[in-house]
Amino acid sequence: MSPKPLNNRLNDLTPKEWLKFQKSWFIHNPPRRQKGVLQHPAKFPETLAQEFIEFFTRKGQVVLDPMAGTGSALIGALRSGRHSFGVELNPTYAQIAREVIAQERQRLGENANHLRAEVITGNAVHLPAIIEQHGIPLIDYVLTSPPYWDMLHARGAETQRKRRQTVGLDVFYSQDPEDLGNIADYGLFLKKLCGIYASLKPYLRPGTYLTIIVKNVKKGGKIYPLAWDLARQLGEIYTLKDEKLWLQDNQPLAPYGLGSAWVSNTFHHYCLQFRNE
Repeated sequence: MSPKPLNNRLNDLTPKEWLKFQKSWFIHNPPRRQKGVLQHPAKFPETLAQEFIEFFTRKGQVVLDPMAGTGSALIGALRSGRHSFGVELNPTYAQIAREVIAQERQRLGENANHLRAEVITGNAVHLPAIIEQHGIPLIDYVLTSPPYWDMLHARGAETQRKRRQTVGLDVFYSQDPEDLGNIADYGLFLKKLCGIYASLKPYLRPGTYLTIIVKNVKKGGKIYPLAWDLARQLGEIYTLKDEKLWLQDNQPLAPYGLGSAWVSNTFHHYCLQFRNE
């Protein structure tokens, strides 16, 4: 007697593919970044975005990234056969995202002709107005990675800043005072960030998942548990379902605090899974 076929209401994966994604940690070493998207100082990989989108949605559904950067989530959605929308504060990154999406459409050909993949230049603080003005349909999945507070301004980021400045790349998201990455007060940053995600609730289908990729932050000799604080506060709006750890094993080690104090090389991110219940 053949086994009963899986009644899969969440995605289009096989049982074997489903099981593989269930591991609570993963190592993802992406291919080299394209020239245009290198301008962004903290981009997450399109290949990673595609894996999450293919687990949490089915073909033809709608994906939103409210802090789209150079369009990683939208590229992942296109490759997966999903509609996608992204909101980006920085006009330069928004334009790069549009150009990268146009190139990806050309590469995919007729397979992507029916898919919407739209980048909107705007402030995520105003998401409800943006969603209504642009006719964004009910959202089936949210995938995003916010600024890790003002980490790009921290002393520990000096080496990376010098390296990027040498080749003419951005070292901060922007100089815009509305940019969350420029807020110096941790409590205010966290409040605004949670407010943005909470404002999405009326526009999400029941059962929609939200994946937020984030990291705890070291600053001034102490750790600010951004991932844990976000999980706790946003867990009052949505149900915190789980976490996956994205581990990076291809980063060079630096001798922080050598001979005097414990300072880790932090090569993991928290992929927090919330559900609209």
